Amino acid sequence: MSEPYNPVVYFEIPVTDMHRAMQFYRNVFGVRFEKDIIDENEMALFPFSDAHPGISGALAKGAVYKPTKEGAILYFGTGDIDKTLAQVLQSGGQVLYPKTSNGDLGFVAEFEDSEGNRIALHQALK
Repeated sequence: MSEPYNPVVYFEIPVTDMHRAMQFYRNVFGVRFEKDIIDENEMALFPFSDAHPGISGALAKGAVYKPTKEGAILYFGTGDIDKTLAQVLQSGGQVLYPKTSNGDLGFVAEFEDSEGNRIALHQALK
């Protein structure tokens, strides 16, 4: 079996307050969620389209979901990292790692979301 080109296909971000988390991500990224219950866990699914590159995932609330700044870090793409970080601050989040050049790969930054998770941003060079 050959390795897939992009091995990561889905993510879940742990939350303790679904309403607050949905509002935070809606404010920061302008996304609309589709709510669902999966295996008795409350989920708010990020949008997904086969027409665009990348993966999608969900905000997830349940007994096994514990927000943390430790462990794996998810990178969200953005066209304007400064504007996104400003939205994070306006929405009650904190900047954990400021906008930093990553050479030819663009820019990165990290923030703490409304639930206490470490989330990263990536802005490609134009």
